[in-house]
Amino acid sequence: MNITIHPSHLKGNIYAPASKSSMQRACAAALLRKGKTIIKNPGHSNDDKAALSIIEKLGAVVEHNTNQISIESNGINPVSSEIDCGESGLSIRMFTPIAALADKEITINGSGSLVERPMHFFDSILPQLGVSIKSNKGKLPMIIRGPLQANDIVIDGSLSSQFLTGLLLAYSASLANQQYPVNNSTFSPVVLIVNNLKSKPYINLTLDVMNHFGLPLPVNKHYREFVFNETAHVTHLAEEVIDYTVEGDWSGGAFLLVAGAIAGPVFVQGLDLTSSQADRAIVDALMQANAGIAIEAKGIKMVPSSLQAFEFDATDCPDLFPPLVALAAYCKGTTKIKGVSRLVHKESNRAASLKEEFGKMNVQIDWEDDIMQISGGDVRGAVVHSHHDHRIAMACAVAALRADGVTTIEHASAVNKSYPDFWKDLKSMNAEVTFPGYVL
Repeated sequence: MNITIHPSHLKGNIYAPASKSSMQRACAAALLRKGKTIIKNPGHSNDDKAALSIIEKLGAVVEHNTNQISIESNGINPVSSEIDCGESGLSIRMFTPIAALADKEITINGSGSLVERPMHFFDSILPQLGVSIKSNKGKLPMIIRGPLQANDIVIDGSLSSQFLTGLLLAYSASLANQQYPVNNSTFSPVVLIVNNLKSKPYINLTLDVMNHFGLPLPVNKHYREFVFNETAHVTHLAEEVIDYTVEGDWSGGAFLLVAGAIAGPVFVQGLDLTSSQADRAIVDALMQANAGIAIEAKGIKMVPSSLQAFEFDATDCPDLFPPLVALAAYCKGTTKIKGVSRLVHKESNRAASLKEEFGKMNVQIDWEDDIMQISGGDVRGAVVHSHHDHRIAMACAVAALRADGVTTIEHASAVNKSYPDFWKDLKSMNAEVTFPGYVL
């Protein structure tokens, strides 16, 4: 579908969507933790739906209610020989080692851009953990068979922290039934050594979720070593019901905040300033850009201001690149953002996609080494394409709000991957958003 956006002045209050990073991790933890879990404020993006489908295939019983989801699990007990991760990079990287806990052959599949994303990591790592694997030259589909054994290994954390998230959860589950008495001289710690870890805040989120669900926690030694030792323990019994409330999503919220900075005023609610989510750093970028931001008890107020070029390191929060580019398009001067290397293996090659589509809107983007440079100035309406990438679609939409002329975004339905209500939310803030034959 194509969406048309006319220049608009925004106003109103809006709640950030549920965090798919939080939601998907909670689904995994609910599967691994034996007992009943109630997930409140659940997300309903395509990635969230993929995670729920996966845990059902791996043995969980999922019941959908009005504003919450009930999950009952007795651990990994696959009821299907195949799991489908949709287009979710987190799901495939997190659930593959979890599925490998089972002594059963399981095919891991996906769709869209995910089938082209490299998974060589599993080809090299899983055999070291006693798991057989057959892949399509490092791509999907993959056929695995466990059970996974938690062993001392060294992994490369430079491509994505999501691989580590999956291993931490799988290791925790693998060791959960063991006893960890203090001063047990027969117990040998298990150590995950990680080289060049990126996106450390996402690992903090993983550990936070594991702690909430009572899963055995490793000792985090400066994000270099994660040690499961005799102090690891289970803090929640199976007969206890665990409640988990999904956080508001800073990744989706970033687009709302930038929209307010460009075309507000808007008031964004539902974002936790103490969150472990990496994309909370959008607040720092907005302040550096001289955005009109006021942090209040119930939310964040954004008003237009004289935006200035800024410098920002997005290495640990690469998903912020698209909203930051939209912000930079309205900043006076040349903005520099570090971390371009993190953009290659996303739903699209985001660096190239941003350069191409924002170029159509008269915004010049270049990069050298790991630094992207965005020249702010005269943003013009254009016909652009999402590249089937949800964040490219949302970035172009935000940039279109104060452009000179009308903007049409082709394949705008890409937002369903993470933020299916995005177009409705824009419209609720007074944006003039239309597309033929459909009422938002």
